[in-house]
Amino acid sequence: MPLEWSGLSPELLLVVDRDSGEPLRTQLELRLRDAVRTGRLRVGERLPSSRELARMLGVSRGLVQECYAQLQAEGYLVTRVGSATRVAAGAAPPPATAPAAATPSRLLADFTWGVPDLSGFPLADWLWATREAARAMPKSALGYGDPRGSAELREVLAGYLRRVRAAAADPERIVICAGYAQGLGLALRALAGAGVRTVAYEDPGSPATVSSAASWAGVSAVPVPVDEFGIDVRALAATDARAVVVTPAHQWPTGVVLAPERRLALIEWARSRDAVIVEDDYDAEFRYDRGPVGALQGLAADRVISLGTVSKSLAPALRIGWMVCPAALTGAVVEQKRLSDRGSPTLDQLALATLVESGRFDRHLRRMRATYAARRSALVAALAEHAPGVGVTGLAAGFHAVARLAGPADERAVVAAARARSVGLYGMSACRTSPAPGPVRLVLGFGNVGERAVTAGIAAVGDLLEGR
Repeated sequence: MPLEWSGLSPELLLVVDRDSGEPLRTQLELRLRDAVRTGRLRVGERLPSSRELARMLGVSRGLVQECYAQLQAEGYLVTRVGSATRVAAGAAPPPATAPAAATPSRLLADFTWGVPDLSGFPLADWLWATREAARAMPKSALGYGDPRGSAELREVLAGYLRRVRAAAADPERIVICAGYAQGLGLALRALAGAGVRTVAYEDPGSPATVSSAASWAGVSAVPVPVDEFGIDVRALAATDARAVVVTPAHQWPTGVVLAPERRLALIEWARSRDAVIVEDDYDAEFRYDRGPVGALQGLAADRVISLGTVSKSLAPALRIGWMVCPAALTGAVVEQKRLSDRGSPTLDQLALATLVESGRFDRHLRRMRATYAARRSALVAALAEHAPGVGVTGLAAGFHAVARLAGPADERAVVAAARARSVGLYGMSACRTSPAPGPVRLVLGFGNVGERAVTAGIAAVGDLLEGR
């Protein structure tokens, strides 16, 4: 399909040299032929009107009309009465195309992790919030502004985080970022500037994400084991790390909550080591079987950088996150943000502030909690029916579960066999830095899988999960 430029007449860059001695008409014909031959102008594309092209080049309209007529006679252009002049079929070489990739077969169920219900995005509310924000936005908001982000959003987020996460949130110490990955990178670069040379992270956890951010910041990354109580603080203390990335409210991917004594021990480690804790508060909005666990940052605001986003609560494509920083590090983080991109898009920030302040964000979260709770129940029921020997953990929050396979199994073989049955399964090995002994564990994401698909998918691979 040719590009169909809107407007009365599309612009076209052509240059003629009045000092060359070559006739202008000859130059114009040559430039247009080259544009068609090289594919710069594609078949079916509309050219400027003769009047408009003459105005752009500062030549007579008759000269352009004569040029168009000559190229039409040569088969480069086609003109119809009442229609624009366009590139003729067959005049330009076909565009180079990459070999067609194999179309992936549609899966019966895809238990990929980390993806919320994309169909549940509150589009009507977001459009309403965007319109309201744009209507009320002062003209000054269209400038570069504060690299920390919109003052309105930071004020709203501070109130929200104090109310919902028991965080010690001050708008002056909040920095808006483009999601978790950028926030982590900015945090580690600021810490590197403060003398940190090694950052620790949970194992299992997010080794690829942390390692990439650490490499960008110029620091090394070391894994620290996680057990049923959360990160092993004694093992952490045995490293030379002066920063650690943790998911205390709902450990990724095991789902365990950092035990109270471990929380206190981790804060004590940070104070005794002059270290900083980077808290990934990634899915705290979705809890089911127990009350919410407050943010670690609320216990030690001077030692914790807390990262949050709307990637799980709304949609990853919004690319909106925030960092609640210690006072001593706020300036360094803001400078890294300024150097990185000078600030996040303002209108989206104002829309999010409007959405939260209006109560529509809370309403959306209540609706999604019910949706995810129903899918979680469907997953538990399907496993109980079709793979009763499989242990399931990590279901107290979020929208993923950990399945411990019954009997001896090979993770890759199970995943491949499930894919052959049109079911997407994903092993925990991708979350580890080294293989772990014991039964194979799969991470079953159900955020973007409907209840019927959950049931059908588990029914299709139940025997694989049990090793039958």
